[in-house]
Amino acid sequence: MAEEAEHLPARPSWDCRVCGRRWPCEPAREVLSRTHGRMDLAVLMWNYLEEAARDMPQAAASALFDRFLRWTQ
Repeated sequence: MAEEAEHLPARPSWDCRVCGRRWPCEPAREVLSRTHGRMDLAVLMWNYLEEAARDMPQAAASALFDRFLRWTQ
């Protein structure tokens, strides 16, 4: 059986390396949700948000919040 590729971010764009969608894409969210508790997931995604904000200083804070944190609630 072939291994499924991991949906990971490509920096500095933070697009998925596999499907090209904005990361975290749906497959990444599914894996992240399954492998982390709710609080750990929120902390992890906050850390990713901070990294993404440094990589994409032009991005609006509200858009980054929606992209990285809102789905974890």
